[in-house]
Amino acid sequence: MSEAVNIPGVRDAHGARAVRRQSVYVYDAPVRIWHWVNAACVFVLFGTGYLIASPFPSMPGEASSHFLMGYVRFAHFSAGQILAVAFLYRIYWAFVGSPHSRHIFWVPILNVTYWLEVWHVTKWYLFIAQQPKKYVGHNPLARLLMFSMFTIPIVFMIVTGFALYSEGEGIDSWQHKAFGWVFAIFPNSQDVHTFHHLGMWTLVVFSILHIYAAVREDIVSRQSIISSMISGERNFKDEENE
Repeated sequence: MSEAVNIPGVRDAHGARAVRRQSVYVYDAPVRIWHWVNAACVFVLFGTGYLIASPFPSMPGEASSHFLMGYVRFAHFSAGQILAVAFLYRIYWAFVGSPHSRHIFWVPILNVTYWLEVWHVTKWYLFIAQQPKKYVGHNPLARLLMFSMFTIPIVFMIVTGFALYSEGEGIDSWQHKAFGWVFAIFPNSQDVHTFHHLGMWTLVVFSILHIYAAVREDIVSRQSIISSMISGERNFKDEENE
C-alpha cells in the first residue's frame, strides 16, 4: 500500500470521508477467489440452464445412442453445487473478513446519506453528473444492485435448484429433507421450474450491468475496478499527478 496522497472525494459506501490513499487494499484473497469461482459457475449455469429449458429439438439416430442432455444436466448440477458451497464459504468470510466483504449482504436502508450517494452515482451512470465520486469498495449503487439483483436471487436459485434436484433423488434424499418445503409453497413443480428460470434471467441482466459498470468505471472514473479483483488493490488516479 503506497503512502497517503491528497485525492479529493474518496469515500466509503456510506458516503463518509475515508482515508485518502493512492492505493487501498480492498478485497481479501478469499473474496477474490470466490468472485472468479462464482463467475465460472454462473457462466456454466447460464448456458446449461438455457439448454435444459430449451433443449435441442432433435438428435439424429437412436435416442439410446446419445447422452448429450445428460452431460448438460450433469454440468448444470455440478456447477450449482460448487456455487452453493462457495456461497456458504462467502457467508462465513463476511463474518471474519474485512468490512468490505460484508457489503453484498446488507444495505443501510435507513441511512439518508447513503440514498443521496446512490442518487449521485445513478446520475453519474446516466451521464447527468459530470464528476464521479471515488469510493473504497463498492459504490452505493453497486452495493444496492449487488444485494437486490445478486445476493437475494442467488439464494433463491440455490434453494429452488436443490428443491428441483430433490425430485430426481427422491423423498428419502437429504436434498428433499432440506429443500422439499419449497413444494409446500409452490405445489406445482412447473411453477418452481418457471421461477427458477426467471431467476436465471435476473442474474443474466445483473451480469451484463456488472460487466458494463466495471469496464466503464475503469475507463471513465479514474479508479481501478477490474484489476482490483485480481490484486485486491484499488488504485485512484490523481489528475494532478499526470
